[in-house]
Amino acid sequence: MTRSLFKGNFWSADILSTIGYDSIIQHLNNGRKNCKEFEEFLKERAAIEERYGKDLLSLSRKKPCGQSETNTLKRALEVFKQQIDNVAQCHIQLAQSLREEARKMEEFREKQKLQRKKTELVMDAIHKQKSLQFKKTMDAKKNYEQKCRDKDEAEQAVSRNANLVNPKQQEKLFVKLATSKTAVEDSDKAYMLHISTLDKVREEWQSEHIKACEMYEQVRKSLEMCSIQKDIEYFVNQRKTGQIPPAPIMYENFYSSQKNAVPPGKTTGPNLARRGPLPIPKSSPDDPDYSLVNDYSLLYQ
Repeated sequence: MTRSLFKGNFWSADILSTIGYDSIIQHLNNGRKNCKEFEEFLKERAAIEERYGKDLLSLSRKKPCGQSETNTLKRALEVFKQQIDNVAQCHIQLAQSLREEARKMEEFREKQKLQRKKTELVMDAIHKQKSLQFKKTMDAKKNYEQKCRDKDEAEQAVSRNANLVNPKQQEKLFVKLATSKTAVEDSDKAYMLHISTLDKVREEWQSEHIKACEMYEQVRKSLEMCSIQKDIEYFVNQRKTGQIPPAPIMYENFYSSQKNAVPPGKTTGPNLARRGPLPIPKSSPDDPDYSLVNDYSLLYQ
């Protein structure tokens, strides 16, 4: 059976989409809320146990009102008081254990908060960079296509007016054609440069997305009382957004007969002639750096 991992199930074919990352972030926010509520429960329960234990201690150490009592009754009262004292000590020790577990939970939350904050800052920055570069690339593509249309119009104008007697008019048409050809070459280079830059940004974003998924997934490993794999698989099956990351935005030659009019960001797949298929990220929970969180347990004594 194939194990369900965050990094393999929270993608979208749309290069601008963050739906998978947003789904994991929402999951973490819910987990943070649950941890906080459990921590508060432990503290409240510890206070109750301590208060109850102190009340029992006060009762066990209270002197009897009667002045005369048989030896048998006196021994029975002493045994009863000792038992009450023992129960009181157990409640006080339980209160201390609960406070210790609450302290561990608080440390766990704070550690995860710092790790999550670092990752979120990186992801927010890379998302903005990706969106900005995509916009620049699409603008460069529009400019390139417009320059191609301008050149085509200039060529048609020269062809239509080939028999003009006026040499100056012909010269203007040829100058315009030459200028349009230069503009096409420049815009084509700019478009291809933006495509290359966008692909580097996309690859960097994909790498950071995988790192973020692995880091968030490791949170579950630190909770030893949980069935880690079942918990991960349940969440993945309920909230997964896709198993295929967005394909690269390919360069489209304006004059290509196989030009495919696909909406920006909704590419049909990589051009194998120019680039091989994306590698499927592989990692194992047994890797040395799989867990970034120290072992943590909620074991009642």
